[in-house]
Formats: sequence, C-alpha cells, structure tokens
Amino acid sequence: MPTLIVFALVGLAAQLVDGALGMAYGITSTSLLVFAGINPATASASVHLAEVGTTLASGASHWRFGNVDWKLVLKLGVPGAIGAFLGATLLSALSTENAAPFMSGILLALGVYVLLRFSVRPPKVATARTSPHGARFLSPLGLVAGFVDASGGGGWGPVSTPALLGAGRTAPRTVVGSVSASEFLVALAASAGFLVGLGHEVLDPSTIGGLLIGGVLAAPLAAWLVTRIPAPVLGSAVGGVIILTNARTLLRAADASGAVTAAVYAVILVLWALAIGAAVTRLRRSRTEDAATPVDQEQPVSTG
Repeated sequence: MPTLIVFALVGLAAQLVDGALGMAYGITSTSLLVFAGINPATASASVHLAEVGTTLASGASHWRFGNVDWKLVLKLGVPGAIGAFLGATLLSALSTENAAPFMSGILLALGVYVLLRFSVRPPKVATARTSPHGARFLSPLGLVAGFVDASGGGGWGPVSTPALLGAGRTAPRTVVGSVSASEFLVALAASAGFLVGLGHEVLDPSTIGGLLIGGVLAAPLAAWLVTRIPAPVLGSAVGGVIILTNARTLLRAADASGAVTAAVYAVILVLWALAIGAAVTRLRRSRTEDAATPVDQEQPVSTG
C-alpha cells in the first residue's frame, strides 16, 4: 500500500503538469520514477501502460468537445505508433547502466525545451479546425515523436504539439485534442514493444496502478490549476524540475566531483530563475497591454 500511494502521488503530480500545460505527463512521471531508482526501461514501460488508460480518457473527452481532427490523428498517430514500438524495443535492449544516461539525456533536452517553450515567445495562433498538413509533414513528425516518446520515457506532446502549433495553420484546441487522441495509439504500441522486449514479469502493478489512479484523480484538479497558475510560469517551473532531476542522473553516470556537481547545479538554478523571471515579466507586460486596450470602443456601422 505505501508503494501504491507513492506512485499515485507521482501520477498525480505528472497529471497536474499535463493538465495545466497540455504536455509533459510522460517526461515528468518518468523523470520522477528514474529519480526514485526505477530501471529506465521499466519506468518508461510503466508510464506508457498507465497512459493507455489516461490517453483513452483524454482523447474521448476532446472528441466530445469537438477538438479532434481524425484525419490528423491517423496521419500522425500511425507513424507515431511505429516509432514508439521501435523506441521501446531499443530501450528494452539496452543495459540498465547504458539506459539511464541515455534516457536522462533525452529527458534533460526535453526539459530544456519545455523551459524555453514557456519562458520565451509563444507560437503563432491559427483558427482552422482541420489540419491542412499532409503525410509528407505529419509522418516524419509522428515517427520521430513516437520514437523519442518511448525511448526517452516521454516526448510525444513536447515534440509534436509545438511543431504543429509553430506551423500556425491549425487551431490550438484542434492540435491539442488531436495530439492527445493520437497518443493512445503511441502508448499502445510502446506498451506492446516493452512487453515484447522486457516481458510482464519486470512490471510492477503498484507502479502502473498508482500512476493511473493518481492521473485520474488529478484530472479535475488540473482543470482548476490551469485557471490559477499561468501556463508560462508553471511551464518554466516544471522545465527546471525536469532539468535538475535528470542532470543529477547524468552527473552520477559521469562520476562528476562534488565541485563540478555544485557548479552545474548553481548554473541550472540561475538560468531557471532567469527563465521564470522572463515568463513573469512577459505575462505582466501582456496583462498591462490588455488592460490599456479599449474594450467597449464602438466601431462605425457601414450602411453600404
């Protein structure tokens, strides 16, 4: 029971992040599991098995609210599933000693991306409810995002969502809803790859069940959280946590001295504080500009 509660708290924390940001459930939960000493391949496998349930619920919710473009789901999700199966197979074949720094390197890079993604300029916003992108753009994107997601323990959202939003041709709600729905295919394929490569014996029901329970319980709280904490500030904070936890693993793998470790932590903390400060400053500037913009200014009526 204590183990189940611990992993439920991990799932709850990860879902709070994902529900508020629209991404980072996998990289947050995997980072925490690896930090707690779980084998990297087992950590990623457990997260993806739990995600089979959470992504199904998330995709169904987005479909109910009309946020899903099913053509986008198939063009992105099928290549993503192929990439996820390959990534899971690769990670399963690596030894624990080699897998830990490999996964932490990917997670750290994604953490840096999340940090910059929410502390610097946001992407362009479009209004199209169906994606105009074809397989030439979506297939490679899905393949890479799926591979990174399975081999790194997370990354489907951080890789595919910003790429689609950055293109500025599809409405954000459609991008988020379609990416969430397609993630079910990715989680299913990654889980199959891990079960083939690892077998079910190494998987702990308490870990998977705890992540799933925590994620389900956190869903309504995450909806409330997003109304209280601005996404740029929360995203910058979470990005720093991911960087710190995975930097610790990489420093240990490199047998870094105490002085080097302290110096690296100091640099990370300073850059983290600057990123959060930049996010807060940009948020305040945006609110000031919005407050200065006339809202009730009447426009002349044309009688043409």
